[in-house]
Amino acid sequence: MDVRPDDLSDSPPTRSGRARPRGRGYASGDARRTRILNIALQEFAENGYRGTSLARIAERAELTQAGLLHHFRSKQELLVAVLDLRDRMDMAHLDLAELPLGGAAVLAKFTELAGHNQAIPGLVQLFTVLTGEAVTTDHPAHGWARDRYARLRASVTASLEAGVASGELRADVDPAAVAAQIFAMMDGLQLQWLLDPEHVDMAALFGDYAEHLLRRIRA
Repeated sequence: MDVRPDDLSDSPPTRSGRARPRGRGYASGDARRTRILNIALQEFAENGYRGTSLARIAERAELTQAGLLHHFRSKQELLVAVLDLRDRMDMAHLDLAELPLGGAAVLAKFTELAGHNQAIPGLVQLFTVLTGEAVTTDHPAHGWARDRYARLRASVTASLEAGVASGELRADVDPAAVAAQIFAMMDGLQLQWLLDPEHVDMAALFGDYAEHLLRRIRA
């Protein structure tokens, strides 16, 4: 299933979901599942998890609620599917498979990601809204958000450790602390940019931060 960023825009989705001729059942099922994910992403981004209803998603997808539950057995399962989709798209762009990269290279990756994220405000809003909600332990995305941050911090820490080991970065650099700071800056800028995009240039500000950080930690 291939969902492109432009499929996840704020514009209303095209109408589909009606019966298809026999022989196209699998294609029709995949298309309907993709449509549900697109709509659910928009609803979660706009209303959060608790403010989103399966009935509203089903209505927009031109399905009954029972029809929606045929594809996703619960609202929680749908949320996890949306978060996994958003994460796969983000990670595909960041390409963390190349890690460890070293200090300059990993900061360049995140600077590129900040620019990419400015072109996909709906996905950034989804992440910001749901991770903000997920700080409470009873939220269904709590474990996902905690594990995601732990996994990403570990990946970036490994790149910074590689930079220290190679002599690129100073020996007294604390890779784990710097990794946490990078994510704090990225997420803080995303929030400010969502609130005031005309006055907060997320990509430029993160690029400036990355340059200053690299000068501070470079050997």
